[in-house]
Amino acid sequence: MSVSTAALDPSVCAPLPVLGQDVTVPLVTGGEVTYAALDYAASAPALQRVWDDVAAYAPYYGSVHRGAGYLSQLSTDLFENSRRTVAGFLGCRADDQVVFTRSTTDSLNLLAAAIPANCQVFVYETEHHASLLPWRDAQVTYLNAPRTPGQAVETLERALADRDPYGPALVCVTGASNVTGELWPVRELAAAAHAHGARIVLDAAQLAPHHPVDIAELDVDWVAFSGHKLYAPFGSGVLAGRADWLQAAEPYLAGGGASRKVARRADGGVDVDWHTTAARHEAGSPNVIGVYSIASACKALTEAGFDNLVAREQELVSRVREGLAEVPEVQVLSLFGDDAPRVGVISFVVRGWNSSHFAAALSAEYGIGVRDGLFCAHPLVRTLLGSDPQDPGECGAPEAEPGERSLNAIRVSFGAGTPDEHIDRFLRAVTELVREGAQWKYRTEDGRCVPDRGEAAQV
Repeated sequence: MSVSTAALDPSVCAPLPVLGQDVTVPLVTGGEVTYAALDYAASAPALQRVWDDVAAYAPYYGSVHRGAGYLSQLSTDLFENSRRTVAGFLGCRADDQVVFTRSTTDSLNLLAAAIPANCQVFVYETEHHASLLPWRDAQVTYLNAPRTPGQAVETLERALADRDPYGPALVCVTGASNVTGELWPVRELAAAAHAHGARIVLDAAQLAPHHPVDIAELDVDWVAFSGHKLYAPFGSGVLAGRADWLQAAEPYLAGGGASRKVARRADGGVDVDWHTTAARHEAGSPNVIGVYSIASACKALTEAGFDNLVAREQELVSRVREGLAEVPEVQVLSLFGDDAPRVGVISFVVRGWNSSHFAAALSAEYGIGVRDGLFCAHPLVRTLLGSDPQDPGECGAPEAEPGERSLNAIRVSFGAGTPDEHIDRFLRAVTELVREGAQWKYRTEDGRCVPDRGEAAQV
């Protein structure tokens, strides 16, 4: 997969309106500033368009699929139309299913529960924990971190060549790293998987908000992503792709909606006829508003011109990388090298700084929200930092005091709603903090670096 912006003009695409773009936050140094949300990789702000669509629907809220009333029928139509919208957004094939879940994590756990017995799973150690950890009942082969896209394909081909060729197999891979933002060679990995009789699931949590995803074009078997990274509110996700394994598996949750018919047997037991559609894995009352918000976000991105959104984001990526390169103390983390295509997710460390301390200063003194830690990708970040897998350090819980080296990193991430000013302020803040130091004193409290409200630093 590649990103090309040669024929596109970023200037034709302004940032999309998002919730919270005018929110102000206090600074420890005094006064307030408009909040710069640069933590899109964790949760992107909801698009204003999405919020407006949900608000317009809210008075018509009703239970879906089994209600005879007008609002129930309207909500059912909206729910199923949302499924079709998502299928179109993902370029689903005619016989693919779109299953609504709670998140990418939920989607991949659903698939893990649906894989056939004796399935061999192949997953890179570079994955987010959502795609690294769900395969507990399978025979899992963890692949070492590759250092080039070509090496990623070669590593997978060797591993698949050594497997039992007669049993089912599944490859799980990210589309864009949640740590480095680098794009993975998804189409080539899919070809390698299929050539060896394996299937492939794409973790598109970081890819779908930043780049078009087409299941048929990429030739992947499933795609998983989260609404809250695609500019929709929390609590909804998608697993889309081939239906056969999903139809053959026991329902992910047993209950109403997943069953077509339930009857008592003469021996006192219960016979159940389960749905073979997506409803099989959507038991209970679904999150209609969450589903509708995903569909609304898909429409908004498409109507805004996704190619132009990609072009503008690539301009921001270049500006951030060039700005950080001007600060010698900053080391940007990368698997595939400086020339690798990437989305708006960049992680780095600063020589002489504890990462939590640096992130806390960005927030408290500049009103900039970034993320620090291991980003729920512990093996990858430790590999990038050149540390031993047994070294200390946990997501969001740095063990070093302010000023001491930490085994964590800082992540800045942005997207369709990011104004230019937020990028400019971030780069200015990084430069000032490195050259002049923090203006305030900080301390560790409950595993987090926080401003000491008592006094400023002596600078």
